[in-house]
Amino acid sequence: MAESLIEIGEKIKNYALRAGFEEVAVLLYRRESVMVKFANGEPSVTQNWTDHAADIYLAKGGKILGTSAPTHSLEEIYRVIDSLHQMQERLPPSMLYAPLPEPEKHEPLPGLVDKRIVEAIEDPAHVSEAVVEAANRYKVDSFAGMLQLTYEVKALVNSKGASFSEDSTYVKTYIRSFAGEGSGQWSLGSRRLSISDVEKVAETASHLAYQSRRQEDYPPGRTNVLLSPMVAGNFLNYIVEMATASSIMMGFSIFMNRKPGEKVSSELLTVEDAPRLAELPGSTSFDDEGIRTYTKPVIEKGVLRNVLHNSKTASKLGGKTTGNAGLVFPRVWNINVHPGDYTFEELLAEMKEGLVVTNNWYTRLQNYIEGTFSTILRDAILIVRNGEIVGAAKKLRIADSFPRILENIVALGKETYDMYWWEVETPTRTPYILVKDVGTSSHTA
Repeated sequence: MAESLIEIGEKIKNYALRAGFEEVAVLLYRRESVMVKFANGEPSVTQNWTDHAADIYLAKGGKILGTSAPTHSLEEIYRVIDSLHQMQERLPPSMLYAPLPEPEKHEPLPGLVDKRIVEAIEDPAHVSEAVVEAANRYKVDSFAGMLQLTYEVKALVNSKGASFSEDSTYVKTYIRSFAGEGSGQWSLGSRRLSISDVEKVAETASHLAYQSRRQEDYPPGRTNVLLSPMVAGNFLNYIVEMATASSIMMGFSIFMNRKPGEKVSSELLTVEDAPRLAELPGSTSFDDEGIRTYTKPVIEKGVLRNVLHNSKTASKLGGKTTGNAGLVFPRVWNINVHPGDYTFEELLAEMKEGLVVTNNWYTRLQNYIEGTFSTILRDAILIVRNGEIVGAAKKLRIADSFPRILENIVALGKETYDMYWWEVETPTRTPYILVKDVGTSSHTA
């Protein structure tokens, strides 16, 4: 399969060069997937599909163009390339242009394919049955969610001589359970299929729903907050994306006026871009420019260590590529947070009074440079008094800033969780994170 993708990429590359482009990169994917959707406490729909797609980068005279297209019709792709070549004559050179780099030799990353996922794509019944059984271990009214299993082959071909391919699998799932007034949700993203890990997702969701089945008002204001891995993952997706050079250059970053070596958070926090963490679905041995990937700290013990570059932003800002190239802009592969020393119970004791927030959505930035934001707390919001969970709160928001959140981290859990769903788009491994004096406000919608 990889050989056929490389062959298609070579055809597209060669056509684009003959059409007059000076540089070409083609990133091709073939994905076989199955998705099981759950509704009303049982599997409701099972869908199978196969994707064939190519992302194409084209450059001439310092001008950059690109397109994405399914690969079932090369003639249609050729027509698009011809159209783009005519278009480039009317475009100015790109401020981001830099020549494609020479591809680097890289060691294949082991452990990216799990045969259990490949087999389960053909018949996912035993996995969905495990979800149903685990979700019902607590007394809940119903649950919903989805389970996706994917086998992917990707290939990179470019005019600098890159001809690379990589196979991988992943499982992506989230379950949301309902009990009385309460609800709970949990997620998982992994290259490997573990039935016990999938069961834990469903069981955790139902346990949180059961804990929050009766709710009370909680006064808004500043309070200690224990961020679950779901919420920590969402916040860190925003924060680490702000450490890409493109975000900094465009003014969408809290690090705009900061330099590597400056303190930006509590010294307890170390967070990495981790493309070689094989268990997470973003892992890869090469980036979209054919550069070898490596794991590097973004924030290390509270200090900003690395801005994430591709060759273009590195050329513009006088840095070096960090193996984080998308076809045009730098990208984050996986996020990995170093764990702390606390058990969950010890985190509650350290908090004394406050909230455990288990899920959130609709995070919105009011000012990217200052990092001010608000987010709606969703599902179980657990009230802590005297170091113990005593109840659940009704709807609230967090309204604060990412720099304050980072500075006010006071403890991290010792157990990590692998999060991946639509509010955590970059796969993230993180523990629970305790933050003091977090701003909350009422939410009635």
